[in-house]
Amino acid sequence: MSDTYNDLLCWLNDGRSPYHTVAAAVKYLKNEGFTALSFGGSFDLRRGGRYYVEDGTFLAAFTVGKDADRFRIAAAHTDWPCMRIKPHPEQVSGGCCKLSVEPYGGAILNSWFDRPLSLAGIALVQTDDPMHPEKRLVSWDEPLMTIPNLAIHMNREVNKGVAVKPNVDMLPICRSISSGWEKDGYLQKKLADKLKVQEDRILSYELYVYCAEQAQVLGFENDLISSPRLDNLTSVHACLSGLTKADGKGINVAVLFDNEEIGSNTHRGGDSNALSVILEKLSIALGMDRAAFLNACINGMLLSCDVAHAVHPNHSEYADAANGPVLNGGVALKRSPRYSSEAETCAVIAGLCREHNIPLQVYMNRADLPGGSTVGAMASALLAMPAADIGVPILAMHSARELMGARDQEALCRLCEAFFNESNKGERK
Repeated sequence: MSDTYNDLLCWLNDGRSPYHTVAAAVKYLKNEGFTALSFGGSFDLRRGGRYYVEDGTFLAAFTVGKDADRFRIAAAHTDWPCMRIKPHPEQVSGGCCKLSVEPYGGAILNSWFDRPLSLAGIALVQTDDPMHPEKRLVSWDEPLMTIPNLAIHMNREVNKGVAVKPNVDMLPICRSISSGWEKDGYLQKKLADKLKVQEDRILSYELYVYCAEQAQVLGFENDLISSPRLDNLTSVHACLSGLTKADGKGINVAVLFDNEEIGSNTHRGGDSNALSVILEKLSIALGMDRAAFLNACINGMLLSCDVAHAVHPNHSEYADAANGPVLNGGVALKRSPRYSSEAETCAVIAGLCREHNIPLQVYMNRADLPGGSTVGAMASALLAMPAADIGVPILAMHSARELMGARDQEALCRLCEAFFNESNKGERK
């Protein structure tokens, strides 16, 4: 197996919440010689330097080359459709304790039934300063919960398709009830034990239910990967891999947004000014005036990296007749009015792939089946920057486990590296 192949499996297994994904990214960047900067502090930069800014579930990393007059940006997102635990979640029924959840994003809910599930996220712990509680990363490695299906004897229509009610059907069971057991505060106590703090010092938490199954290679030829969170940890891995391997002649940026699955309109999302603020602070630190900063945006380019729909072998009728990517066919270039790709940027991607012998496919929606959105159109609009949408094609998108071609990740990583390495000479006309 290639290093790319093995690295991806580690990212998939470690990225059990957006907070853990960013923590893994920080560890990776530090090992690659990147220096931390404070989002709300001054940027002390030098040409040839490597830096990153982290804010919980958001991260921007960049290299500053000698020809720092335009931005090359590769963007991905750290979140994925799942369930999040509500405050005071404990409920008792049928001799079991279950936890109240809120669906996050557009998950295929029934794919979460009968799987080993666990919890990961953060807890905020009281300090002497009420305005600055301590943020603690927390994760249980072992399975804690499951959501059992209703038996077919009680639900005879289940194989014909039955609606799933999140407030009824999706509550995971975490234990059976014993005599004298008190449910109130049970999760808070378990969280306090995990963090080794007093229960009353935990002010709030954000816990994600995650599929506790590992990423797995499958197929007679070991050419497929089945895993939770392919959307969009494949792109997180590719953006950071491409950035760290590039030669750094210009200003190269990898940005990881949060909240794409719920529309991106948050302070860490692609439809925010987070990236604009970082780029402007970077420009000021390098001595660029406002006009130079704006030109660096206008003359730059953004890659919006997110997964694409592969042609489903059992349902090819849902794919466009001529523009349906397949597993292990290479990177998918995504074209549609919902995406940021336009003729000029598509030509750039096609040229890069031709120059570097990277397999490329084109994805378009079937005309009557609009696909999902990405961060590309929003981020590029805020920066007045041309962009293109790319990603690996997958099956079972938004399921608890998704499926991809193992060879496609290397193609995506190579394209991100080539994008950062090419010296976009000349200004946009």
